[in-house]
Amino acid sequence: MAESEDIPITSDVIRLGQLLKFAGVAESGSHAAAIIADGEVRVNGEPETRRGRQLIPGDVVAIGTPAGTHELRVVAE
Repeated sequence: MAESEDIPITSDVIRLGQLLKFAGVAESGSHAAAIIADGEVRVNGEPETRRGRQLIPGDVVAIGTPAGTHELRVVAE
């Protein structure tokens, strides 16, 4: 079962790499890039390899980890 977490943002958009850092999934921008490059990230069910992908409230990011899938839902603050 996927672990799910709401991530509130204060602007209209957030980039995928920023979201991973903000949510504590990635320790740095380069770590976020590595996670994305590994092909373990999906946005709204579709594989995503662009760290700069813009996300808006309502988007769901799923990250595959050894412990299972971690879902981040982008929500307006």
